[in-house]
Amino acid sequence: MTMTKTLMILAELVVINWALIVAASLIKAKAWKPSGLMAAMGNRDAEPDCNGFPARTDRAARNMLENMVLFTALVLVASVGGVTDPRVELGARIFFWARIVYIPIYMIGIPVARTAIWAISVIGMGLIVAAIAQAGY
Repeated sequence: MTMTKTLMILAELVVINWALIVAASLIKAKAWKPSGLMAAMGNRDAEPDCNGFPARTDRAARNMLENMVLFTALVLVASVGGVTDPRVELGARIFFWARIVYIPIYMIGIPVARTAIWAISVIGMGLIVAAIAQAGY
């Protein structure tokens, strides 16, 4: 197996997803304050409720993680299955760029745009599914 552009896109998204999870955690804890930093480094037994920007950032991180599970499965199936259809890489690129746009849109709080960008990322995954399905027949 070789490192493909699609696998590299997956690896890049993993790094972005990890950074988003860390950022969301620090923003939610208000880690720029000494008390928030201590809370972020603690056990988080009693996480404070949050709303607005911190809550949207946390939801964006969770949404990214949920979608990464599906995207990762598709990329690995295509890669292990030897699917070389150009739609796999195109779908991965669409997913990548849609998610890059999605994150700040969600954090800022632009609801209709957020859903439209999410739908574009799903189209990217759909291209990968189509390539896998066609290769399987």
